[in-house]
Amino acid sequence: MKKIIIGNWKMNKTFSETSEFIEKLKELYMENWTKILDIDFAIAAPYIYLFGFSSSGGNIQWAAQDVSMYDNGAKTGEISAQMLKDMSVKYTIVGHSERREFFNETDEIVNQKVKQLLKEGIPPVVCIGETLEQFEKGQTEEVLTSQIQKSLEGVDFYNVIIAYEPIWAIGTGKSATPEQAQKVCKFIKEITNNQARVLYGGSVNPSNIAELMAQESIDGALVGGASLDVNTFLKILTMNK
Repeated sequence: MKKIIIGNWKMNKTFSETSEFIEKLKELYMENWTKILDIDFAIAAPYIYLFGFSSSGGNIQWAAQDVSMYDNGAKTGEISAQMLKDMSVKYTIVGHSERREFFNETDEIVNQKVKQLLKEGIPPVVCIGETLEQFEKGQTEEVLTSQIQKSLEGVDFYNVIIAYEPIWAIGTGKSATPEQAQKVCKFIKEITNNQARVLYGGSVNPSNIAELMAQESIDGALVGGASLDVNTFLKILTMNK
């Protein structure tokens, strides 16, 4: 089964920067496509670029960074799962730690978003992770179990992708060792009856991608800052081959 790599741009890039990135990535893809055959990759760009670039071709797939917990209707500023489906979005990230921190997103809200996506046939990428304090207290498994139970209540595990992103490793330059990541991802697979696919995220870069992807229980990566530079992102996709 192909590894999944999703580049999460967060709130970055102008329209012209996005256009330049995509054109360069198309060029690099054609030069390196044989090295990426076993990778299923997508770019999670800001909403406003999904419509303009989702039909740009070049073997590039697109993901959304979030979705509304509501159906279409009188919800000013929201983007529904129906709208994302219409733009042929391949995946949608939900429950990212930044959404939880800055927008007070709860596991219960994440659960509603997951169900909206599944109703439209879009695989949700559900982010879970522990803080540094929880990690140091040995509470990782307890925290993740709670997040999974609440975020995925009433959902079949085989319909979702879970992204383990230790909060202490997001945007910090720190990363779990491949062995640490493997241990936690294996635990996640066990408590989801080996049905969910599991990605690792948290300061993923060209120097650690190959070793992370070599771990048995890691099915892919959710890449943050390293996905913003097209040459760096290519190195991640090719795993420096």
